[in-house]
Amino acid sequence: MGIVTKLNFVNFSHDFNNSKVVVFQKNIATSYDELAIAWKTIENCGVGSSHPFDYPWDVEVNAIDSYGNHTRKLLAAPGQAFEIKLGHSGYILVSSNTPAASSQDIEVVNTLARGSIYVGIYRNNKLAALKCNIVPKEKAVFRFSPSIWIGVASDIQQGQEMSSAVLSSINTEIPLLGIAEADIEMRGGGAGSTSYPYSFTLTNIRYL
Repeated sequence: MGIVTKLNFVNFSHDFNNSKVVVFQKNIATSYDELAIAWKTIENCGVGSSHPFDYPWDVEVNAIDSYGNHTRKLLAAPGQAFEIKLGHSGYILVSSNTPAASSQDIEVVNTLARGSIYVGIYRNNKLAALKCNIVPKEKAVFRFSPSIWIGVASDIQQGQEMSSAVLSSINTEIPLLGIAEADIEMRGGGAGSTSYPYSFTLTNIRYL
């Protein structure tokens, strides 16, 4: 098992609405605004309470074919490339003999004669990114900064795509490079003239 950053969300806010907190990453390999996946949601965490969770640096990749079949997940590192191909008993995902075009990217090529695929990236066994409708001879490309994004949102389900409106309202990026453990403190909230925007701060940091 690779490096794992241990995080602890702590609610120091004045939230009276039992708000849901969402944690996600952005696939920066694309040149256009791609909708992100809610990697983790934190719910019903009252004021003064905390919610620990792990951020493993290793990720896994799998593919979903047009029949709804999910391939097994394979460990994936930046610079690796994979192929979905027809095996003896159906579609399979295998490591490619050639690396990805960039040492920072993870690539999955659709080598099938026909049929589009979906490609998912998983962190801590939770869906973190998804590329849809990859047609034959095309590839899905993923690249992530060593950071997470966090914010308050409603009507967000873990593992589901987030709307552009929600994404545009969340602007807190938390860098994790070199960090072994840390708290994420949420402050702000409240009602009326005493309310403040929600903020998220990394504290009690212990480095690798």
